[in-house]
Amino acid sequence: MADEANKTAFFEIQGRMVETTAKLKQVQNQIRIKETEKKRAYLTLEELQQVPDDTKTYKSIGRTFVLEPKSVLSNEQEQKYKDSEAALASLQSSKEYLEKQMGEIENNLKELLQQDPGLAHQIMSLSV
Repeated sequence: MADEANKTAFFEIQGRMVETTAKLKQVQNQIRIKETEKKRAYLTLEELQQVPDDTKTYKSIGRTFVLEPKSVLSNEQEQKYKDSEAALASLQSSKEYLEKQMGEIENNLKELLQQDPGLAHQIMSLSV
């Protein structure tokens, strides 16, 4: 009876670990994307600052280019940069939470396996 309860607990912990790992990878990908957006906005802003104010500037909309004042483009890039920073801060806290959760799941798994050493052998025989 205890063996079945331990097996059930193991598979539940394993499911939580798989789910948390998937969420963590998703957050890491989102962080990578936001970092790229932030860097692109920063570089564009740097280039815009080097251009004289009376220069004609164009905004890309799909395959079309629309004439826009430099100030509008600069404001848009600053906003993209700030939005990316805010999103990165949020994603970073999510990542830290998921990593903490992952550590707790690993500790639960180790504790379960230490509590019932025969469980590891049973699980290995199931996966073969």
